[in-house]
Amino acid sequence: MTTRYLEIRQGVLSKNDRLAAELRERFARAGLLVANLVSSPGAGKTALLERLLAELRAAGWRVAAVVGDLQTDNDARRLARSGAPVRQITTDGMCHLEVDLVTDKLADWDLGALDFLFIENVGNLVCPTWYDLGEDVRMVLLSVTEGEDKPLKYPVMFNSSDVAVITKLDLAAACECDLAAMRENIRSVQPNARIFETSARTGAGLSELIGFLVQQRQAKRNGQ
Repeated sequence: MTTRYLEIRQGVLSKNDRLAAELRERFARAGLLVANLVSSPGAGKTALLERLLAELRAAGWRVAAVVGDLQTDNDARRLARSGAPVRQITTDGMCHLEVDLVTDKLADWDLGALDFLFIENVGNLVCPTWYDLGEDVRMVLLSVTEGEDKPLKYPVMFNSSDVAVITKLDLAAACECDLAAMRENIRSVQPNARIFETSARTGAGLSELIGFLVQQRQAKRNGQ
């Protein structure tokens, strides 16, 4: 039984990786930077993304989002208030997004008319780890309310991410969050991660994060 399960799992991941490579090529041809946002439920993905979409649009960038949830389109409707194109993926209980679901939602989009695409994954720090969505940047979010040891409990997710975004910075003092310990724990499992400390409520750290994303897009277009 275990051997059969592993064979099925390896087959699913192999197919996903092949489709992700194809989608990554499509993104590259469009000159589009794609970020995959992952976190546990309640870490603040939607709040952060709401601010990113609004501020990037205000700066003249063309942005869009695809939102994954087990049920409801609440987050997609919330993000659409930014004026950016937003599409919902309802997984009906599946705890992660797979690349074919993303590809289906993008089938009739003119990706060349976009500069940034954000994929808000299902709230889970385990299952999304293994599924490449063709993204350029995987951003793992960690709120100050979750505890400093979260990277140590979910090391594979943090290790597989390029960027760690500490969220809800405005609550750090109230939660008695040790930010230095949180940063140290992130770096202990992913020494190369870029770390940003942000608050969607106050806007703290957003300009630095946006600057990084713009830099990454420029580097991609320059073939670096």
